[in-house]
Amino acid sequence: MSLNDDPRRYDHLSALRLEDPDAVARAAASRRRHPGLKYGVQNFIVAADHPARGALAVGNDPVAMADRRDLLDRLQIALANPAVDGVLASPDVMDDLLLLGALEGKLIFGSMNRGGLSGLVNEIDDRFTGHTAAALQALGADGGKMLTRICLGDPDTVATLEATAKAIDSLAERKLIAMVEPFLSRWENGRVRNDLSTDAVIKSVAIAEGLGSTSAYTWMKLPVVAEMERVMAATTMPTVLLGGDPEGTQDEVFASWQAALALPGVQGLTVGRTLLYPADGDVAGAVATAASLLKTRVLQSSAKVSE
Repeated sequence: MSLNDDPRRYDHLSALRLEDPDAVARAAASRRRHPGLKYGVQNFIVAADHPARGALAVGNDPVAMADRRDLLDRLQIALANPAVDGVLASPDVMDDLLLLGALEGKLIFGSMNRGGLSGLVNEIDDRFTGHTAAALQALGADGGKMLTRICLGDPDTVATLEATAKAIDSLAERKLIAMVEPFLSRWENGRVRNDLSTDAVIKSVAIAEGLGSTSAYTWMKLPVVAEMERVMAATTMPTVLLGGDPEGTQDEVFASWQAALALPGVQGLTVGRTLLYPADGDVAGAVATAASLLKTRVLQSSAKVSE
């Protein structure tokens, strides 16, 4: 059910796209940037790139994210909370948010590979059909995200790994963050399933953090699984936690995030469906609760390298 029943509330976006498409670039160029990243101050990024991969389901509703107006309502509620640092979005959603002026002072991460459509026969061949590094630089973005599913039984995996490595290099050349989201995956009854066992996540991290000719600008985006201490011991890269489409109650999910956020190297949350479509419908409340879990104190030892 939509939060707002006025079907014409975003008519001005359609008008701008028709009559003044350069308005997107102007909005990007004029917006105020995020003040900058600090170790010890965890960041809260809302994810909204699922529809571009044909993944519209949340829980038991197969088309929960299908209504773009409703999605924009929910995103604006989330982004209005000053504790929310930014957004991860596909180009279409990003452009809408820029036109709405919803990204002032926010971090923005573009979603780069959306070609591995949910349920596609060759889903593992996850081609880069979204933001490019050049486009993200032109937007004044902070980085790009790539889903990197590693299916040892699928020959298309090698192409995805190669494309991911090239994207990491292209971002690094522009001093933009590469947010890599790795999974060990497998085909099961005609669908791709991610292995969320601790050992599988650790192995996916080991593979993903070695992609590209430099890791200087690489972050990890990882699921919260059992024994997160072991997972975080596998990398020195800044890591954000993803929410996915979780099982269990909202309180259980928040408790698992809180425990993981206390670990060294965890730079924050990048969460979408869990907060934008909470079971009780209270987007603002879910976002506020998640924000309360984040660390907000700069560590004195940040950014120092031993001499």
